[in-house]
Amino acid sequence: MTDPRLVPDRGRPGAWIVRIDGTDQSYVDPYDPAYLEFDYVQRVADVIDTAFETGQRITAVHVGGAAMTIPRYIAHTRPTSGQIVFEPDATLTQAVREVAPLPRQSGIKVRAVDGRTGVGELRDGYADLVVLDAFFGAQVPAELGTREWFAQVRRVVAPSGVVVMNLTDHAPLTYARRVVAGIAEFFAPVVVGAEPSTLKGRRFGNVVVSAGPPVDAPTLIKRAAAAVFPYRLMDALELDRWLGGAQPFTDADAERSPEPFSGPLTFW
Repeated sequence: MTDPRLVPDRGRPGAWIVRIDGTDQSYVDPYDPAYLEFDYVQRVADVIDTAFETGQRITAVHVGGAAMTIPRYIAHTRPTSGQIVFEPDATLTQAVREVAPLPRQSGIKVRAVDGRTGVGELRDGYADLVVLDAFFGAQVPAELGTREWFAQVRRVVAPSGVVVMNLTDHAPLTYARRVVAGIAEFFAPVVVGAEPSTLKGRRFGNVVVSAGPPVDAPTLIKRAAAAVFPYRLMDALELDRWLGGAQPFTDADAERSPEPFSGPLTFW
């Protein structure tokens, strides 16, 4: 029997949505891995596409798996890449694989462990790319937003590598500022993007953070501005003003991301 968290997309045969507690958290079309339904996923793909050439072999680590949209995208656009996905929900992973199997020789390995455990076991400089897109229910786990965690991510990312994080927040974006402050302690440059309505406090939504030497801010800003649902991106001085002296979370005062507003809500 299909996992109740997996919902078929009636408008796109063969595609599936991962829906948890009324929130659409992941989407996959196994027949077209380049089709990215959610806007925030498109912004993550922009970072990957500007940092690494199409067809380039990379080593990627993903904290959070769900439908494995981005791992499939990388396997499709950069064949032979090696990828590890840390997804502790083995039941969900199995359900996803039953309705949307991974391609043969995809290079994607899924481990049923949490992100901190998995990343802690990797060697220094292992990854060209680390994608952080993990949720417990509808919230980012507290342990994935702290200074100590980002120190571990920095250790694992190669000097020329990139980290991309998806998180969610609402006005006044206090949680997002503290998480970004933690990332900025270990990576540069840092670019932060969200829909203007999220940044202005009108709605709960995604905040996408990308950081590392290959991050091409001007190109990312152009792509985000030209999207169907444009994102506003901040870098350099604008980002410094937005952070406003925010202090990173530590393991001692860690918090989950805020819960979504009541009622059905999507992350896109």
